[in-house]
Amino acid sequence: MFQALEELGLTESEAKVYIALLRKGPSLAGIITKETGIHRRTIYDILYRLRSKGLISNIIINNNRYFEAVDPDRLLDILREKEENIKKHLPELKVLYKTTKEKKEVVFFRGKPAMKSVFDDQLKEGKEILMIGKCIDVNEIIKFYFPRYDEERKKKKISMKIIFDKEDKKNGSGKKIPLSKIKYIEGINNSTMSSYVYGNNVSLILWSEDPIATLIRQKEFADGFRDRFNILWGIAE
Repeated sequence: MFQALEELGLTESEAKVYIALLRKGPSLAGIITKETGIHRRTIYDILYRLRSKGLISNIIINNNRYFEAVDPDRLLDILREKEENIKKHLPELKVLYKTTKEKKEVVFFRGKPAMKSVFDDQLKEGKEILMIGKCIDVNEIIKFYFPRYDEERKKKKISMKIIFDKEDKKNGSGKKIPLSKIKYIEGINNSTMSSYVYGNNVSLILWSEDPIATLIRQKEFADGFRDRFNILWGIAE
């Protein structure tokens, strides 16, 4: 019983006094002190706090002040008042939560199976994907994965903008990539690294027999890579 009152916001001393008044009925401060063992010098502070919470009242009889507990239903009123107060501030609290909830982390992946996690993350995010890199036959590195990846992209209507090297244009690279717009620029084939920007995420993948990826979850990085992509997209053919 005491614990339930404390969970409602009463201190241990307040709970003791309230329950004592329920048991004894209207009582003088001295009686409450004797009943609870709380020093008389602090009992009035506790009584007035309980009165401010609407849990006790006082009456004057023959110039003596008696304190009396109100109906325990008042406890439910207090609970409802707390709930309504939380509801009133909930939108503001949610804004604060959303602000701090945004992940800011760097995750490293190595090996062919781990690369699937990087691309699954793109599907989960569901945002447009901006890709720059050498046109590599990734199906040779991660067998059987990318047909399913492209099917999921089509289902979720996740589009891609891709910048390949001009040399890749000659062999028709990218013609089989669904929901994609492709442009070409010179000099990308010098590296086997590809970058992918989607939502507030950036993934950098170094394609090899033992591929390595870095996944950066931070809006500022994504915005920076997206700005650079858009500059290159503007001058690419």
